[in-house]
Amino acid sequence: MKIMNPLTIFSVAVLISAFLSIPSPVLAQGLPPAGKQKIEAPQKPVRTIGMEDYRKIVEHPEEALIIDVREPQEYAAGHVPGAINIPRGVINSQIWDHVGSSEKANLERPIVLQCQSGRRATLAAQTLGELGFTQTSAVIMNLDDWKTSGNPFVK
Repeated sequence: MKIMNPLTIFSVAVLISAFLSIPSPVLAQGLPPAGKQKIEAPQKPVRTIGMEDYRKIVEHPEEALIIDVREPQEYAAGHVPGAINIPRGVINSQIWDHVGSSEKANLERPIVLQCQSGRRATLAAQTLGELGFTQTSAVIMNLDDWKTSGNPFVK
């Protein structure tokens, strides 16, 4: 195994620290406008709920739109009743099929996003927040725990 020269290690460390000290707006200068907005915009926190709150919404959805953001084959293998399937990767384009056009959509409609563990749901909630939706929640739970706890599940 070859050992790096201490001077090389020091030089790399200096370059990395210099790069990390550059403010993000400076880094964004070479990006297209959409990329600049992503870097410069502060991230809004994602509202999360657990299994108990999710169960209440599933039992009484009222005007809430429940979205399962897993892939179609995962959804087809079983899902929470009342949940529609919009995979996370296409939610920014397919959400409009369920809430109306971007010009007429109710951006304050409660939207609850669920997946297998909460990771994809959190990312989808961030995406919807960027589109202007203000009442999104990501369900943080394991879907297997949901099933084994006797909660409603359809195949």
